[in-house]
Formats: sequence, C-alpha cells, structure tokens
Amino acid sequence: MDPSPDKSTVFIGTYSTRGGQGICRAEFDASTGHLSDLQPAFVLPNASYQAIHPRGRFLYSVCEERGEGRRSNGSICALAIEPETGRLRLLNRRRTLGDGPCHICLSTGGQQALISNYASGSVVVFSILADGSLGEPVSFVQHHGGSGVVPDRQEGPHAHSVMLSLDNHYAFAADLGQDRIRVSRFDPGKGTLLPADPPEAVCLPGSGPRHMTMHPGGRHLFLVHELNNTVTVFGYAPESGILTNQQTVSTLPADWKGTSYAADIQVTTDGRFLYASNRGNDSLAIFSINDLGMLETRAFVPVRGRWPRQFRFTPDSRFLLAANQESDTITVFSVDPVGGGLSPVGDSFPVPAPVCLTFSPG
Repeated sequence: MDPSPDKSTVFIGTYSTRGGQGICRAEFDASTGHLSDLQPAFVLPNASYQAIHPRGRFLYSVCEERGEGRRSNGSICALAIEPETGRLRLLNRRRTLGDGPCHICLSTGGQQALISNYASGSVVVFSILADGSLGEPVSFVQHHGGSGVVPDRQEGPHAHSVMLSLDNHYAFAADLGQDRIRVSRFDPGKGTLLPADPPEAVCLPGSGPRHMTMHPGGRHLFLVHELNNTVTVFGYAPESGILTNQQTVSTLPADWKGTSYAADIQVTTDGRFLYASNRGNDSLAIFSINDLGMLETRAFVPVRGRWPRQFRFTPDSRFLLAANQESDTITVFSVDPVGGGLSPVGDSFPVPAPVCLTFSPG
C-alpha cells in the first residue's frame, strides 16, 4: 500500500454473473483524480454491497447468491483488511436468513450489521464481535405483502435498504415491493428492532422505495424511488422517529422519454447538495438543498457509461466515483465545492461489472 497521503484504497464489489470476480481493489490518487492498479482482493459470488467498519480494519460484503436463475440463500461475509497489502482475509460467513441480500448498514459504533434481504423481503441484524467477525443474529423482521401496483416488481415485499438515525435510536427500512418505509425502534446495545409508533411511512403507489440518506443536520431523510424515478424529502422528528412527507422531485430531465430506474442517493458532508443516479438515462441528477431541507434541481450530468448502480464521494469529498455496471467502467468526477457541479476526470477506468464502491479510511 502506498503511504502517500494523496493515495487511498477503494474496494469495488462486482457481479460474478456478469464477469466480475467478487471484490477488487484499486488505488485512487487524490492529487490527479485517477484510479490505477486494479487487483483482486477476495473472490465472492455477486458481491453487490459492502461497508467498512468504523475502526477501518474490517469490511463486510453481502453475496447475492443465485440458484436456478433466482436470488437464493444469501450470505454476508466479514473480512479483515490487511494493513500492509490492502488484501482481504475471510473472518467468517453467515447466512442472512433470507434470499437476495442487497444492502448493509453498520451501527455507529460498529457493534451490529443490519442486512436487507431483497428477494424474500426481510431485515436481519447480526452482532459484530471484537475481532470483527459476525456473531449470531440478534433480530429478524419479515415484511408481508406487496402493493401490487407494478405486478412484476411489487408482488410481495422487497426490503431494499436499511438506514439508522444519527443517534442510532431508529431504523428505517425502504421496501420497494410495499411502497413503504418501515420504521423501527433500534436498541444500539442489544441490536433489537421493535415497531415504532407509527410503524411506517407511506410512499406514492408504484414508486418503489430503494435507498436513503440523512441530512447531516439530522432533521431530513431523503429517499430515492427506483420505479418512478423520484426523490422524496421527509421531515424527521428525532424524538419520536416520525417521518413527514414534504416534497417529491423527479430525478430525470423533463424531456426524457425512455425507460430508467433510479438507484443510489448521496448528500454532501456540508449538507448543501444531493445527488441521485439514473440507470437508463445514465446520468447523475444534482440538487441543491435549501435551509428548510427542500430540493431544487440543478443539473443532469452524463456518467459516460451505462447503468450507474452506485456512486461514492472520496474521503475528502473532492471527487465522486460512479460505478457503471453495464459498461464495465468507473467514471471519476471532480466536485465543485461551491456550485456542486461535476466535471469528468480523464478516461473511464475499466472494471468488470462494478456495482459497489467503498473507500478504506487508512
């Protein structure tokens, strides 16, 4: 690993069913904005989402294992990051008690991992032991029923992501199949989930809730909807966990006529700008955030690739990296700290079927 302060390691999850080899690693140079030195880090089937432990020594990845053409028997792996080489070493692996795990959320202190099982529509919480390995499941919540508005996508529950409040007291599970955010009280000591009051926030029928992020001020939750390509702003009351729908805006240009599916969503660390990715329109939508948490559309920037499933800011927030699943590339953009605009840096970096990006903190 290069000791230069300008260089960092980025772990890249890939789809093995599309030619990827599990988790790769590359070197990112913040002085130039360039990626280099792509190498395998650990072979896993369909390493579709990952998270770094707050201590920076462990990485967790879900595996969307498949059988007979469907997502089944999913698992989560705990991996140690070797400090000298950046390679990954398996600590242990656990079944997620459901099918098609697609998202990981770690509690603030790193004592628990919350997993969303998309295909079977459930959420499971695992304890994380002192050595970084996964302990026993401590909580399990099965969702029931789908909205049925989009028959082939909402025939049943499809938990797509879980996010914790900044104080770790509430957990929010976006269910694409139900058009709901399921709200639970979370015990950061025990890792248990119990229904909040009220236990859900209702979204537009057929919208397909996917991923969420919280404003750093802690008073607004932003949710991107996959099926109707929108972002919804929810006011959030930390004392009660209640979400209040305040605004919904499109992630697509007004003149777009094709098929697209919104995917990822991120807010800048200063809370001034929000970004969302569009798979189909193959762009990043940029919004400014005013003092009341409301959004104003600023621009739509082509990703110079196809199917931007996920994107991430670099640790210093000066660059944004977009993982373009269908074009087998990662595009690097420089971020304008004043206006939030994005400018591509150099040529796209080739990676087979990239779907997830995580920066190592050290």
